[in-house]
Amino acid sequence: MADLTAPANPSKAIVFIRRAASTLFLWALVTTIFASGKSWAVLGLIEALAMIATVEYFRMLRHAEVMCFPRFGFLLAAAYCAGIYWYFLHSQSIPQDFDTLAIFVAILGSFTLQLRYPIRGIEALLAVAANLLGFVYIAFLFNFAARITFLTHDPTADLGMVSRSGAFLLLWLLAVTKFTDMGAYVVGSLFGRHKMIPHVSPGKTWEGLIGALIFSQLAACGLFWIFPEPLSIFQKWSHVITLGFILSILAVIGDLAESVVKRSIHAKDSGGMLPGIGGSLDLIDSICFTAPALYFYLKWVLFSST
Repeated sequence: MADLTAPANPSKAIVFIRRAASTLFLWALVTTIFASGKSWAVLGLIEALAMIATVEYFRMLRHAEVMCFPRFGFLLAAAYCAGIYWYFLHSQSIPQDFDTLAIFVAILGSFTLQLRYPIRGIEALLAVAANLLGFVYIAFLFNFAARITFLTHDPTADLGMVSRSGAFLLLWLLAVTKFTDMGAYVVGSLFGRHKMIPHVSPGKTWEGLIGALIFSQLAACGLFWIFPEPLSIFQKWSHVITLGFILSILAVIGDLAESVVKRSIHAKDSGGMLPGIGGSLDLIDSICFTAPALYFYLKWVLFSST
């Protein structure tokens, strides 16, 4: 006899509607913030998402009874995000060794806190690794989105405003990343038959991957065609197409990386902030991988050739 008290799983149509509504809300929010051009608003959104995702990460670990140091992890992420916010808001750059110091503190603090507890096999190493992963994976990697925004500098612009090219760079990154997710979800839901990595994410299919690659190119090339001047940093179509391909692959890996975390601790979503999507970490997981890739491509490939 069926358990009448068990909650019914929502249909694919309901999940799609919830996901679409959350997506529209997010794009409206992002568009409004970027239309304002205010540095404090753009940075505030980035740091707020990073902090919420950090809270979700440590909450999942504690719920799964994984040994870690959530207060230290949260305070370190908060200090790092506050530093990024302050430096970019006031000087549009950060000190050269700021990241090195943060990673050093993450390692030092985790090992120091572990000294308070007895050594029970590998648990001590896992506790240190869990805290270090939480900082590097979320606060550190996601803040490359802020670095991209201020990678180009307009000397004529107000210090409190984001440069036009920086704003379009970040919007281009978000569009390519999220169109990748959208393509994988839509095509995978409609035509997915062949499982890609079922031991990590049973819902991912090879058909969905093809959809992700197609949708990412639509976003990458479409935006470059519509806004050639503010996206002139890409110089030519070959860089746009190459980046569209690289970022789409990394967006898929980023999504799967979070699936590894959640599957390891038996969590479905990182949170319930966004119906149909999940929590903040579910929202930014792909960006944590695509933002650093775009940043280094711009610095090491495009900027070095000019």
